[in-house]
Amino acid sequence: MVILTNKPKFALFIFGFFLLLQLNSLAQKHSPKGFDAIYSGIPWYTQDGNTVSAHGASIVKDNGKFYLFGESKTDSSNAFAGFSCYSSSDLYNWKFEKMVLPVQETGKLGPNRVGERVKVLKCPKTGEYVMFMHVDDLSYKDQFIGYATSNTINGTYTFKGALLFDGKPIKKWDMGMYQDTDEKGYLITHSGNLYQLSDDYKSVTQQLVSNMTSQCESPAIFKKDGIYFWLGSGLTSWERNDNYYFTATSLKGPWTERGLFAPKETLTWNSQTTYVLPIEGSKDTTFLFMGDRWSFPRQNSSATYVWQPLTINGNSISLPDFKESWQLNISTGEWKTTDIKGKKIDDLNTKLINYQGNWTHSPNHSSSISRSDAKESSFSINFKGKQVGMFGNSGPDGGYAKIIIQNKKGEIIHSSIIDMYCKYSESSLKFLSPILTKGNYKLTVSVMGEHGNWSNKKGTLFGSSGNFISLDKIIVNN
Repeated sequence: MVILTNKPKFALFIFGFFLLLQLNSLAQKHSPKGFDAIYSGIPWYTQDGNTVSAHGASIVKDNGKFYLFGESKTDSSNAFAGFSCYSSSDLYNWKFEKMVLPVQETGKLGPNRVGERVKVLKCPKTGEYVMFMHVDDLSYKDQFIGYATSNTINGTYTFKGALLFDGKPIKKWDMGMYQDTDEKGYLITHSGNLYQLSDDYKSVTQQLVSNMTSQCESPAIFKKDGIYFWLGSGLTSWERNDNYYFTATSLKGPWTERGLFAPKETLTWNSQTTYVLPIEGSKDTTFLFMGDRWSFPRQNSSATYVWQPLTINGNSISLPDFKESWQLNISTGEWKTTDIKGKKIDDLNTKLINYQGNWTHSPNHSSSISRSDAKESSFSINFKGKQVGMFGNSGPDGGYAKIIIQNKKGEIIHSSIIDMYCKYSESSLKFLSPILTKGNYKLTVSVMGEHGNWSNKKGTLFGSSGNFISLDKIIVNN
């Protein structure tokens, strides 16, 4: 009787089990997968489709996961909007954890203040996570290095105020942090200053290097084979410049200037150093250069990231070419370049691409470029697939382009803004959408009639002279 009674239950269990397997299989078939490479110079998106906003950043690896800390930006001002935290297991796909240090109600990190260059270290003595940052007012006349603490890496950090040295704040702006292999912590600032932290990372005990150089903003230090490398940029506000580096066999120096680490006049592939992350694996160690491509005032939507593998040979480092897409094996520490997948559609293919407004089309022997600076001029394409991207040309007169993706019902499922400014003319990938559920969509790209401009403390004007956007080709991944 017992066996007879359990047969229906067992049959129901088996039916339910196979139903779950089938539903899971269907979910996997229709659920979009994540990104499979690091793409530089384009907006990044979290797995829920929002822009990754984490500039002036650092990364901490904790319990097998990478945590990215950075400045959360807006498109309206440079006022402190909070420090954000994202997590990833592969450095390709990012999950928003939380605003780990939000705007304070009052005080030095309250409304209408500046908070930049956030860096986080785990203190080996206390087990606390200590966050460091440049604190200032909007006129950059109240600068000092501040710190905050949390018991968990992705918890809410408590702002503690100024980091003190001999009882006084360190009144510097651009800064970085370095943790040596002996777990001692160090603060780096612009103009070549290096300070050693106390054992609890909450104060400074001594200054090791003083005014090594006259500039060197956005400083970063890393070590390979007993040689320390100190990277930094020139003073050009948010404009890109040719970054350079120094080497030494001791943090105390002497430090030797080595020159540029990217080809001259590439402006460090249009980026500014923020951090260097070693990825140690079973076969190799890749040193990941992390750079910012600023886009004031649209720092939230259009500022992007340039992450590249550094080439290191003795006391020489270089970024010899620009890798639009490349893969990094977290387990082995090895990297390789990869092609951007998809069918390429030339800009002159007017059977598929619909141009509206005033456009010029300039074919040549290798490719063609379609350009417009007329506000609201646009091009669009209907496509079937799971991802769409575009290549274009950036130049001194480049402006902002508005991107919209609609589904077959005409509903907007994604929107973005990209920046086509560069001090020199260059063609590259400008946009790659989040992974979509495979289907029918429409991509529309239009001229916003806006461009980025800003000035430094001396009033020198930087940025674009025009509003042009351009198209080289569209790529559709089926």
